[in-house]
Formats: sequence, C-alpha cells, structure tokens
Amino acid sequence: MIDRLLPPYVASAATCEEDAPAGTLFPEEEALVATSVAKRRHEFAAARACARRAMAALGLPPAPVLRGHRGMPLWPTGFVGSMTHCDGYRAAALARAEDLRGLGVDAEPNAPLPSGIWEIVSLPSERERLLSHDDLTGRRTGTEPDGTGAVHWDRLLFSAKESVFKTWFPLTRTELDFTEADITFVRTSATAAGGTFTATLLRTAPGMPPVLTGRWLVHDGIAATAITLPA
Repeated sequence: MIDRLLPPYVASAATCEEDAPAGTLFPEEEALVATSVAKRRHEFAAARACARRAMAALGLPPAPVLRGHRGMPLWPTGFVGSMTHCDGYRAAALARAEDLRGLGVDAEPNAPLPSGIWEIVSLPSERERLLSHDDLTGRRTGTEPDGTGAVHWDRLLFSAKESVFKTWFPLTRTELDFTEADITFVRTSATAAGGTFTATLLRTAPGMPPVLTGRWLVHDGIAATAITLPA
C-alpha cells in the first residue's frame, strides 16, 4: 500500500499479517525493547524486518536500525527513510540521499480518532475545509461512492501530520506541533479514496520549504500518507 504513494526509486516493504514471524533483531535492537510488552516487541521487529527488505532492494546488507531522539530511526549513511506501524499494518521506506533529503510515511487504522483528540490535532481552517469534503459526519458514519467505506478524515489528518513530523524532525532536530502544519487534502476524483495533500508549515527552519506535498490513500481499513522531499 505504501509503495503506491512513493516514487519508483524509493524502496519500501510492508506486512499486514499480525501473527507472522517478525524476524530476528540485532542485539543492539533487542536492547531497545528488552523491557517492552510482547505486542510492542512484535511491532518493533516487524517494522525492522520491513526496513531490511527495503535495504536489500537498494543493495544494502542487513543492518540494525536504532533510534535517535524522539524515536527517529537511524539509517545507514547516505540514506533517508521512515517506518510506521499500527494494528494490521507495518511498513518501511528507504531512499538514497542523492534522490531525497526527506521522507515521511505513516499508516493508521481508518477509524475515528479517540474522543477529544480531533480538536487537539486540527486547526479551525482544517476543520472548515474537511466539512466541505463530504459532511464531516461522513468521516465517522458515511460511505464513499466507490464502496470502499468511510474516509475518516480526522484519522487521515492525524496520519498526514505524522508524515509531516517524520519529514521535518530529521532535517531540523526541532519539535513541530500538530497545529504548526495546515493540511489541505485533494481527491484524485470525486469517488476516489486517495489523492494528494499539501502541508503549509506555520513555522520556519533552515533548509525547510514553506510547503510540503504528499499523497494519501485509504484501502483495506488503513489510512496511509507519505511525503517525499527531493534532494
């Protein structure tokens, strides 16, 4: 699914199998989740198994993917990447730094956000625009004309902002609040559960453009977003 949102020169891998063997962790990775619950360990291992498949597609040998500040994945020198995991989906994407200087991917269950979160992560301008997309209640109870089920715009907005942060943080090493990016979604057609989005950044940082562009897709119960920032 993530591969449908990325250029062909970006390697990606994903799994939807909750109970599939996640693969073997390097000792350095094992240490990061030594005290975590079993579910968290499985998610961690499954995402890194995807990362190593993406590495192999770009000719890299298997290598540990450790964590920096705020959980930022630490990729081999000369590469940029991003990982995501949620119930029912884990994925990783990787590109050469000569092709991209920023990359962010995120996947979320296509379901309503928990109560109270929508107001925290969204701007008034975003809520107004999403009201015009379908009827905002459609993000919770409606169905799309193509039969794919409701696009839960609140969850999709959350995913897009996660992709923004995953692109922003490795380049700036500074925090970015949910309310510091203004997201606008565009459908590829009136019936499509996919399209593009723009993220207007409401703060500046050296080397960051004022607007990031990405793609989104809702399919098989998953809402996914991806941003690529060309080198």
